[in-house]
Amino acid sequence: MKLCEQFVDRSSREPLCLYYGFTKSEQTLHCREGYRGAAGVIAHLDNVGDLLQEIMELCELFKLEVHGESDELEKLKPVLKDFSVEYFEFKTGFRN
Repeated sequence: MKLCEQFVDRSSREPLCLYYGFTKSEQTLHCREGYRGAAGVIAHLDNVGDLLQEIMELCELFKLEVHGESDELEKLKPVLKDFSVEYFEFKTGFRN
């Protein structure tokens, strides 16, 4: 969990990060995070790149979902090309 705490500490200082946290079941560690657009995701990856490499040596990435506006998703596709990503285009709702 120390590695997770490092992720949280670094992410807490990112101005475009809206929320970030880990939850755990018996065998699964889940990271839920939200950003202001593609720029926030890219800034986050730059900020935690070394930690991401470290955690990928310890865990298997089960699923990566990215939700957002279509133009923002397009900006992320080249950045996330090495991951198996399922993209979800925002259709309707509201945000506070």
